Amino acid sequence: MKHYRSCNLCEAICGLEIEYEGRTVRSIRGDRQDPFSRGHICPKAVALKDIYEDPARLKKPVRKTAGGGWREISWAAAFDEIDARLGPLRREFGNHTVGVYLGNPTVHSYGAMTFNRAFLKALGTRNIFTATSVDQLPHHFAAHYMFGHGMLLPVPDIDRTGHMLIMGANPGASNGSMMTAPGMDTRLKAIRRRGGKVVLIDPRKTETAGLADEHHFIRPGSDIWLLAGMLHVIFRDKLERPGRLSGFIANRNRLESVIDFMTPAMAAERTGIKATAIEEIARTFATSERAVCYGRMGLSTQAHGGLCQWLINALNIVTGNFDQPGGAMFSLPAVDVIRGRSTLGKAGRWKSAARGLPEFNGDLPVSALAEDILHSGEGKIRALITSAGNPVLSTPNGRQMEKAMESLDFMLSIDIYINETTRHADLILPPATGLETDHYDLIFNMLAVRNVAKYSPQLFRPQSGSRHDWQILRELTRRLEKHHGPKGPARRRGFRQRLKQSLSPARVLALGLALGPYGVWRSRSGFFSGLTLRKLKKAVHGIDLGPLAPRLPAALLTPDRKIDIAPAILANRLQKVLAPPDSADRADPDAFLLIGRRHVRSNNSWMHNSARLMKGKNRCTVMMHKSDAARLTLSDGQTVAVRSRTGEIRLPVEITEDIMPGVISIPHGYGHDRANTNIPVAEACPGASINDITDERLIDELTGNAAFSGQPVKICPAPAAV
Repeated sequence: MKHYRSCNLCEAICGLEIEYEGRTVRSIRGDRQDPFSRGHICPKAVALKDIYEDPARLKKPVRKTAGGGWREISWAAAFDEIDARLGPLRREFGNHTVGVYLGNPTVHSYGAMTFNRAFLKALGTRNIFTATSVDQLPHHFAAHYMFGHGMLLPVPDIDRTGHMLIMGANPGASNGSMMTAPGMDTRLKAIRRRGGKVVLIDPRKTETAGLADEHHFIRPGSDIWLLAGMLHVIFRDKLERPGRLSGFIANRNRLESVIDFMTPAMAAERTGIKATAIEEIARTFATSERAVCYGRMGLSTQAHGGLCQWLINALNIVTGNFDQPGGAMFSLPAVDVIRGRSTLGKAGRWKSAARGLPEFNGDLPVSALAEDILHSGEGKIRALITSAGNPVLSTPNGRQMEKAMESLDFMLSIDIYINETTRHADLILPPATGLETDHYDLIFNMLAVRNVAKYSPQLFRPQSGSRHDWQILRELTRRLEKHHGPKGPARRRGFRQRLKQSLSPARVLALGLALGPYGVWRSRSGFFSGLTLRKLKKAVHGIDLGPLAPRLPAALLTPDRKIDIAPAILANRLQKVLAPPDSADRADPDAFLLIGRRHVRSNNSWMHNSARLMKGKNRCTVMMHKSDAARLTLSDGQTVAVRSRTGEIRLPVEITEDIMPGVISIPHGYGHDRANTNIPVAEACPGASINDITDERLIDELTGNAAFSGQPVKICPAPAAV
């Protein structure tokens, strides 16, 4: 038998064809009839089978025993214990004594996405932390101030562009990030086949460099000077051509003024790219018929991430490559999660307890989580709920996070594994997952390079007694509201409760589709002509809703319905950043600048239970240029110690010419070899956690996002084992 669905293990949402017999998966292939992925598949898809069959996956609630082991308990007992443990803490210290961490897999579950909001509202805490401030908050911050909503995120119209400038991104390995585009290698090659050009700016010659026409090394963390230098050239040489956008752009003169003095020569000093090359990159981009600039991890996870994402948008706008075919465009997804509501005003309304870092759209920077747990003053977090996340391995200063979790009065995790984070929990509630769930991509359709829609039905029924994530969240919400919910007429409260209990993700999806831009309530041709969930279920390979189309100015949610091309908060910060450095700003000559990396066979830390994905040579190495290795008299494969303020990790050297001298690269998501954890992961998955040496104090001060990229570290040969 065959089953068709979208893979929900990364952002690419590739279509899958799964052959199965009974409850056994025989094969997983790419679905050639999927209109979006057209048969593309990456190695990660087989992890759906591996996760489903993994004997280490939890299927029933477990409680930690006095000896540190685990014992299965019933769902009723688990929920009763949560009531008994959380209730007194909230009554004594208030709702904000509870912290919440939502991990990256949350957005890959439409069940969690549709029921999380009610749960968080019922919990009533301001201490909400998510993976957003690990690596993508700068995108939302720039969109918030420029377009009026943090989810109005432009994506490259890669299938129609003639020139793609990629900065600090590796879509050849990630298949696109904040840019949903399955088969990225094919799409990049297509640009070149139609006479276009792909230019990569990155401290490392990544997998994407092999798909590009040009590659330029750049000093980590210096991208803001390159972008400012390029804009300087465009304004100086009168290459600006916003076209129809000129009628609804605000503060254009402010933008030109703030970058006026940043000449290519000055940018060259900071970036390591020659001034002549900067001028050529800028002119070629500005004069190409259809061009788009795209920047991702390397730009977002640095000290100037918010400024970088702003200037990328500005570069696309001033060159007329915004809201136009081939440029940066807004999608029109079948389910509109924005629904015309601005997020302006939802920033800085409260701050973290220990360091006073501001919230953004309801989230506090995750770099503040551990210190707010360890905090001794007002606002201390005493209880923590984690959902689908492993912050010990994925957030800065993982050792401090471990220490913080050990000090909690109560910890609850919603997760399918005992991992480096959940091992600290008092209770773990495991949801059904993967092939046991139905699915619709609420978020990644917003980031897709083409408007598509696809519903994935459940393949296998979960084991008897299992619960879906949304059912877990719904029950937690019900209990919180029962004991601590808002007052009101009993009849009204009862009606609302019955309504909530009758809802399911599919019902919410059906309503979202009906209200969406292609839905029955928007159709001009009659009630039965619009997109419905029933029609989507029948279209097992998905529905192509067409290419991206211009949406401005109607989609803008700023007060004046104009693009704010130079918001004051960003322009003022840029002016300070671009100021000439003083002597204290000079780099330590003995330090290396650290960058991360990702492999196509993993996604953060949550693919590492799949032995077939982890097999092969050790990928957790420290990449180093051969000249640096020679200077330190290091040999390939030799174990070295990499040190920072927060700690030390040891791992083998991988000597290469594919990285800029003075820069090293370590992959993220590893660290399963921690002492005394006894955590079941694939035996072929050794490695140290890069986040044991990333500093939680290093953040993008503008957005609060963690600043991993460009952090200085020291390297020396590891002492011989005794």
